[in-house]
Amino acid sequence: MDNAPVDNAPVDNSRAPASLHGSTVVVTGGTRGVGAGIARAFAEAGARVLVCARRPPERPHPGVDFAPLDLRDPPAVRAFFAALPRLDVLVNNAGGTPYRRLADADAERHAKVVELNLITPLTASLAAHDHLRRSRGSIVMVGSVSGSRPSPGSAAYGAAKAGLANLAASMAVEWAPDIRVNTLVVGMVDTGRAHSHYGGPDGVTAVSRTVPLGRLALPADVGAAAVFLASDAAAYISGASLHVHGGGERPAFLDAATAFKES
Repeated sequence: MDNAPVDNAPVDNSRAPASLHGSTVVVTGGTRGVGAGIARAFAEAGARVLVCARRPPERPHPGVDFAPLDLRDPPAVRAFFAALPRLDVLVNNAGGTPYRRLADADAERHAKVVELNLITPLTASLAAHDHLRRSRGSIVMVGSVSGSRPSPGSAAYGAAKAGLANLAASMAVEWAPDIRVNTLVVGMVDTGRAHSHYGGPDGVTAVSRTVPLGRLALPADVGAAAVFLASDAAAYISGASLHVHGGGERPAFLDAATAFKES
């Protein structure tokens, strides 16, 4: 068979799975929450990390530098990346949405959510393309489970994240073999504000019970996955979606059907 393994193939022991020593990494929106966790993980893996956002971090992390940037301003984004001497990894993390039902706002308001979560990653990726092609680097998109299931109250966000996953898959084909592109499909994360979002400690406990692994993710969990996808340990992974959601969501029918209830 053409694809049969070759027993006497040379073994490459030069790859360090969790090391990105000497690499230059940009994390968009990396000043708080998930983005800060990603930035810290790359710094701990030995990378030079630059985070960009409109506002500086409340608590700077050693090894992580900050540059002010409005990612919704394409000329500013292009100028930012053009000024970099080198780039090995781009993490498109900037995004988010308020809770807003579709009929409670006009299309222009929802379009801003799509812009932040879909257009700005495209803008940053295009601006970073030449750097990443020269370094044979990689892009990590930070997606969401909202892009693969109904998202009432955040429909525009879910639609944007669905588009982001498709954008990443298409980008991975167009820009191969020079640039790898992958997506992290992130579930619920405890960013320090989960208590207010889910209704206090009891709410967090109840929501955590819906996750098969029994807890919300930590920003460090997402950061570790991002480092993996950017590292040589994932050298043959491109166009993939890595789910970081603790096993997903328990199907509702399991709690409704008596045959599946525990005695």
